Amino acid sequence: MTAFTVERSTDIAAPADTVYGLIADFHEWRLWSPWEGLDPHLHREYTGPSIGPGASYAWRGNRKAGAGRMTISGAEPGRSVDIDLEFLKPMASHNRVRFDIVPAGDGVRVTWTMTGETTGLMSLIGKVLPMDKFAGKDFEKGLAALKVRSENTGADGS
Repeated sequence: MTAFTVERSTDIAAPADTVYGLIADFHEWRLWSPWEGLDPHLHREYTGPSIGPGASYAWRGNRKAGAGRMTISGAEPGRSVDIDLEFLKPMASHNRVRFDIVPAGDGVRVTWTMTGETTGLMSLIGKVLPMDKFAGKDFEKGLAALKVRSENTGADGS
């Protein structure tokens, strides 16, 4: 097993509560997640509360999208969201994800961190393609989309 951390940050000129709402409500991920476009026929299932701890999102799709589940394990409104992330396909793994939202200038700095361990085939692949290189570009793409969405969300939440 090999431990890994993938982390990216961006500054967003929007209120912390706006950014938090887009992260802590899995229904909103369709608007900014870098993986939403991988399968136009992706099957989604939401369970638990609509936002915050206990909210869960399961997906299954084509080979690119795979299958898995995310569950919010902890949250501080306007400050952070912790997520248990379980991939079922194409390769099983369990990771921890955290979003930190801290004041910065006229808005916030959002840091997206994923930690976990690679095992089996992924450990071998990781020697050639480290997880940071594998997932880092997706985090950058997702944060850029979260920034656009957050900065263009009006006071009425639309």
